[in-house]
Amino acid sequence: MNVTINKTNAVEARLTVEVVENDYKEKVEQDLRKIGRTHQIPGFRKGHISLGELYRRFGRDITSDVINREVHEAVMKYIQENNLQVLGYPVPVEVKALDFKTQKDFTFEYDLALTPEIDVVLDKSETLPYYEIEVTDKMIDEQSNALRRRYGQQGPGEATTPESVIKGAIAELNADGTVKVGDGAIEVPAGIVGPEHFVSKDQAALFADKKVGDEVVFNPWEACGGNIVELASMLNADRAAVAEMHSDFRFTISEIINITPAEMNQEFFDMVFGQDKVHNDEEYRQAVKAMIAAELQGNSDQLFRAEAHEYFMKKYGEMQLPETTLKRWLKLQNEELTDEQVDAEWTNMLPSLKWEIIEGSLSKKTGINVTEADVLEMAKMYARSKFAEMGMANMPDDVIAKYAENIVADKKNSRSLYERCHELMLFKKIQESVTLDQKTVSVDEFRSIVEDLGK
Repeated sequence: MNVTINKTNAVEARLTVEVVENDYKEKVEQDLRKIGRTHQIPGFRKGHISLGELYRRFGRDITSDVINREVHEAVMKYIQENNLQVLGYPVPVEVKALDFKTQKDFTFEYDLALTPEIDVVLDKSETLPYYEIEVTDKMIDEQSNALRRRYGQQGPGEATTPESVIKGAIAELNADGTVKVGDGAIEVPAGIVGPEHFVSKDQAALFADKKVGDEVVFNPWEACGGNIVELASMLNADRAAVAEMHSDFRFTISEIINITPAEMNQEFFDMVFGQDKVHNDEEYRQAVKAMIAAELQGNSDQLFRAEAHEYFMKKYGEMQLPETTLKRWLKLQNEELTDEQVDAEWTNMLPSLKWEIIEGSLSKKTGINVTEADVLEMAKMYARSKFAEMGMANMPDDVIAKYAENIVADKKNSRSLYERCHELMLFKKIQESVTLDQKTVSVDEFRSIVEDLGK
């Protein structure tokens, strides 16, 4: 079998595969004899049918299958051995039935969409911005208050505070303010709300400075911002039953649970930062500042990735692409597409296609290699975050490891984690390779930069 290539332009080529009878004859006979040994054919004992009879019954289909298989393997082997960077898959120039009565030798042609060669520059001559968010005293105070509440003591309260958890009976009201009764009326004898988490601050304010026995008329729909899941949970009802629930409700307070913030002492410092890591108020504020800065760094890194993506797209995005072949490939994937739809699909895929090519060049330049250990570590990070969301922030390492292994065992999850690892490692390498124009900005300035990006 002879395979040759002819480049039609810088990003498109045509493969020609010439097949002669000796390339497939022996394999066809092998497949036919296997059928004779393994299949029960009417009129013949298994394994006692002649090769000629097998040819007569199955020769055409088997020969076609063998030739298609051998040609496909030859094309893929040629691409691999010659290190051809192909976008999509080889596109057959013509699909036609094989005429075995008049032909023994055949020629097949495939068009290839080749990846454009891009030599990206990635060194200190390239300058990219990196924005750090300023940690203000206000941020430190707010984080400190949150930490003191988290590690504080819960207990009964005489009056509600903004952070109170409030228990009581919830009853649906009619339009005239009377309690609704009968079928369909919603009543929750042992309800619970946390006004601090209401979407509507006006609804939260209705619960301010209340005492046990007080009644509050509020609107759960507004309080939840129309979130059906939260609304159903608050009213202990089926989602379908509250999907259009805009009624006011009466909340009769039976219990108020307030949090007494933790005292600023060594016990509190140790609980938050570990044994003997922080010893006084000054060290505490510095540690809180570092905690906030670490949390905000994720925002800075995310903005850097967006800035870098835009920078490289602008610098290398004007590239020659194998448009003709790739449009034919799109059509081959879905023959029902019209030419107009193919054009629209091509336009939609252009940005991601260009970035895929640029990203490939950057990856080659940086030499990053994602290992199974990297993927597993990413799964562990994901597992820790999920447990933390459920209030279990200090799960044992063996539990985290087992959970992570289960995540990676799912091929879909594993692929997603691999791609995430690759992205983070790539942009980390970019960050290390270029010159960073570091700037410290306020939260509002940072938000404005994010909003302006890509305009």
